[in-house]
Amino acid sequence: MSTRTILVTGFEPFGGDTLNPSWEAARALDGERIGGAVVAARRLPCVLDTAGPALLEAIDALDPVRVLCLGLAAGRTDVSVERVAINVIDARIPDNAGRQPVDEPVRADGPAAYFSTLPIKAMVQALHEAGIPASVSSTAGTYVCNAVFYTLAHHIATRRPGVRGGFVHVPSLPQMALAGRGMPSMALPTLVQAVRVMAATALQAGPDLRLAGGSTH
Repeated sequence: MSTRTILVTGFEPFGGDTLNPSWEAARALDGERIGGAVVAARRLPCVLDTAGPALLEAIDALDPVRVLCLGLAAGRTDVSVERVAINVIDARIPDNAGRQPVDEPVRADGPAAYFSTLPIKAMVQALHEAGIPASVSSTAGTYVCNAVFYTLAHHIATRRPGVRGGFVHVPSLPQMALAGRGMPSMALPTLVQAVRVMAATALQAGPDLRLAGGSTH
């Protein structure tokens, strides 16, 4: 019997940073066995034209049962489990290739949005039980993170219906917060444990929990 794989991705640094906590957390778990599956970590470029294809290449090579994509959301105070990916790119800053599209679709042939196929509320509850701040987020932005999330969701919907996958935004690291004049942060060991908890929860079969996870803004 072959070993199941859970693909965990993070991004290279962008926007002048020298670190990206999404990749630091992902690579810390590379090769670790969680819930009967082995973690395979892959770093994605923060480039709109190549991040999605790099993700799909990793999926084709690894044939994972779960895909957990991570990205940095500087300024967020907790681990934000994303609910929905939208079919638009509206870049606030240029990507690492210098491209800054405005109001372009991720896929011209795709629907307006996709929902995560991960058990997002069960993941948030598991994080809370582990003492880690977390919430459901209903906006993954309109930059490379959202584009990767949308590409993943479209691939699952059209090519790999047996896979469950989604996206999670993580806060800055403390050393980044020091350079950023007091932005919220989370220590790397806590982020690594958060990814471990989310991966284990995502691997469990069954429907998501029906818990309030919305917001008023």
